[in-house]
Amino acid sequence: MEQDHRRKIVDWNRAAAAAAAARAAGRRVVFTNGCFDLLHAGHVRYLAQARDLGDMLVVGLNSDDSVRSLGKGEDRPLVPEAQRAEVLAALAAVDRVVIFDQPTPRELIETIAPDVLVKGGDWPVERIVGAEVVQAAGGRVLSLPLVPGLSTSELLRRIRS
Repeated sequence: MEQDHRRKIVDWNRAAAAAAAARAAGRRVVFTNGCFDLLHAGHVRYLAQARDLGDMLVVGLNSDDSVRSLGKGEDRPLVPEAQRAEVLAALAAVDRVVIFDQPTPRELIETIAPDVLVKGGDWPVERIVGAEVVQAAGGRVLSLPLVPGLSTSELLRRIRS
């Protein structure tokens, strides 16, 4: 029973099938993505807000290689992808976690075909990868406000100083 949350970590095909089944049942699918390295209260609040926008939240998680390709620093990610996925899956707000290796989640967004695409406030809607795909299908794209002072980069700055 204690490992049930790990069933939420799925491959692309299972995530797409779950999203399609949810939509067929009249439920709204929300998608977001990120590295989620050093999960903190800002992430938890953001994911809860994202989930409140629909009935199912799918989180695209950057793989370790994908995080490294983003130039976040030589020591990133701090937490390996399998562990990051497990922590995300343990959150009540998250229904599915899908790891992606690509530099952006565009292909995954096309595969999941969410009704709502969400990113944090540091991403204006016009810069959100996959926005045009979701909007063309009649979906919504939103940039949710960040919680001031809560970020992985800020945590790392404080740890390193």
